[in-house]
Amino acid sequence: MNKRHASSEASKSVSSEETAPPGPPALAALRARVDELDRRLVELLNERARLIVEIGSVKRSSGVPIYAPHREQAVLRKVLEANATSGGPLPDRTIEAVYREIMSGSFALEQPLRIGYLGPAGSYSHQAAVKQFGQSVSFEDLHEIAGVFTEVQRGHCHYGLVPIENSLGGGIVETMDAFRDLRGEVNVYAEVLLEVHHALLAECEPRAIRRIYSKPEVFSQCRKWLATQFPKVELVAAPSTSRAVQIALEETEKDPQCGSAAIASSLAGQIYGMDVLFERIEDDPNNITRFFVIAKQAAAPSGDDKTSIMFKTADKPGALVSVLRVFEEAGINLSHIDKRPSGRVNWRYTFFIDALGHREDAAMSRAIADAAAHCEDLVVLGSYPRAKRIL
Repeated sequence: MNKRHASSEASKSVSSEETAPPGPPALAALRARVDELDRRLVELLNERARLIVEIGSVKRSSGVPIYAPHREQAVLRKVLEANATSGGPLPDRTIEAVYREIMSGSFALEQPLRIGYLGPAGSYSHQAAVKQFGQSVSFEDLHEIAGVFTEVQRGHCHYGLVPIENSLGGGIVETMDAFRDLRGEVNVYAEVLLEVHHALLAECEPRAIRRIYSKPEVFSQCRKWLATQFPKVELVAAPSTSRAVQIALEETEKDPQCGSAAIASSLAGQIYGMDVLFERIEDDPNNITRFFVIAKQAAAPSGDDKTSIMFKTADKPGALVSVLRVFEEAGINLSHIDKRPSGRVNWRYTFFIDALGHREDAAMSRAIADAAAHCEDLVVLGSYPRAKRIL
């Protein structure tokens, strides 16, 4: 349905509702109470907004960041506790979504924020950015993960959102390489967990598909399904899932018989007008991608944090074991470990770990110092609040 038709239908709906005959007296009384509550809610939201304007003024004068993930988590925790105390009936997911949008509007009042992400629109990074920051900020499609890092590092974007790990496909190599190349010039500021579902999009029948575009990580997450359904189809890497949709559409416009398809989100299909042939084609329905919010500043402790560390071990036997043992002896749990080629010397690697705790915690601070003694190079990428919920 195009926007003009949708607008017309919406107008008809409003008009018919306004002219509809009144219902039973009890229904009219209930609707009147809802209308009064709506009026009070708007008054309270604006009263809250006026306080936010004052808070923004204090933050700007004192150099405090506008977006504070530890404060965001505290607000969400309190409203979800209030929801539980009140007995609902609204589910926590609804309350959280409402408050994320309220906080998004608050960002706009305090200081307009620019959020960089790997686009184009409709990518999973775009979805995660919108769900995390709401609709009231400015989103910038930066085309490549490396571009998100450089624009945050240069101060052109206040924050960036980049994928770091998928529960099925593992680490995202472009993000790890960007951390390796920038060497601590940006900080991990928060983490976001997004539930990911893939769809096969095309403007032709399934039997006519000759090639499928998507990110390599997406192909790995749908490997079994593709091997069963499309064993002879060419799989072509694209910079992002939404760009894959654009490429497939461009080829189809030139040649309707080309048989080009894409794996992306259903949202991307809606945005670009491409048909969804099959939904939820990922091999595992519990498909979650973890994203990092990156910033130039460091995040304050929240009381339940992670610390991401990047290091290259010294060239000696048992160096990696020695680094890991430091954290074990300090009683610090490591929740993630990955590696990438160093980029300088063959068969030398840069390791990435996530440790539970904040870098300002005494135990963590000592462990980092002790681990550095076994490394040629160690960089703390950031400490940040641990994500509590899947968006």
